[in-house]
Amino acid sequence: MGWAIALHGGAGDIPLSLPPENRLPREAALRHCLDVGIAALKAHKHPLDVVELVVRELENHQNFNAGKGSVLTTSGTVEMEACIMDGKTKKCGAVSGLSTVVNAISLARLVMEKTPHIYLAFDGAEAFAREHGLETVDPSHFITPENIERLKLAQEANRVQIDYTQPIQKEVKKDAASADVDSQIGTVGCVAVDNEGNLATATSTGGLVNKMVGRIGDTPIIGAGTYANHLCAVSATGRGEMIIRGTVARDVAAVMEFKGLSLKEAAAYVVEQVPPGNVGLVAVSSTGEVTMPFNTTGMFRACATEDGYSEIGIWPDSPSK
Repeated sequence: MGWAIALHGGAGDIPLSLPPENRLPREAALRHCLDVGIAALKAHKHPLDVVELVVRELENHQNFNAGKGSVLTTSGTVEMEACIMDGKTKKCGAVSGLSTVVNAISLARLVMEKTPHIYLAFDGAEAFAREHGLETVDPSHFITPENIERLKLAQEANRVQIDYTQPIQKEVKKDAASADVDSQIGTVGCVAVDNEGNLATATSTGGLVNKMVGRIGDTPIIGAGTYANHLCAVSATGRGEMIIRGTVARDVAAVMEFKGLSLKEAAAYVVEQVPPGNVGLVAVSSTGEVTMPFNTTGMFRACATEDGYSEIGIWPDSPSK
């Protein structure tokens, strides 16, 4: 048995032609966050501390759809969500509807540790964050020019899909598709296991670009986008509605428990049950296994194990060690 860690920066229809200015910063961030997680595990930090630390780093990176880089709602606002869970105790915390909290994942952990509840949202969650001294900022901090443009193109795409008489339909849809691709590669997550088999998972996101105000995705829903028990820890990414319907994260643990499959087999089986192009996940087991399957074009991902293996990749055949 040895420690293992895996993290993701989102799955989606990531084109092989993704420009270097979009690809390289994300790859560098994944490498940095992987190094942060490895150092924490080597320092014998509890996996809960490790996954929170790594996800905070990812939230602070504006090229991912979480924290600073969160995409915008139909009204041009930010509504962030996050979840964290401990495998041994099954204690968990979740938040959604955040617009001022710098690190949503840390608020999720506070909900887990400082309240009798699991899930806080919107004004109540924001008030709880202020009461406990978490860093908050004006909502404008999260509204970047890049995400304003993503929202504009997504809304334009919706408009031209209805109005087929528009002569610029194809050109607008091409631009909007590029924006949609970029907005999909964002949700962040991390899973970790230590030398004693302790497991933890954390996931954070800004949601879906141009989502309805008040929409909640899979990330903060225990068993959908985030789950950990004594067997494994899972963080999912992709289209939230599909992940919720498939109870993706919980199903990986259930298939391991009730079918007796290995982590890799269970995760592959669960991903295959979701329609193609909708889901990816990272997972580790209590024995130090790691897997990162997806049925989308690509998934920003990274992992490392105590025996020296490490991987950073985007597309199926693109891992670098």
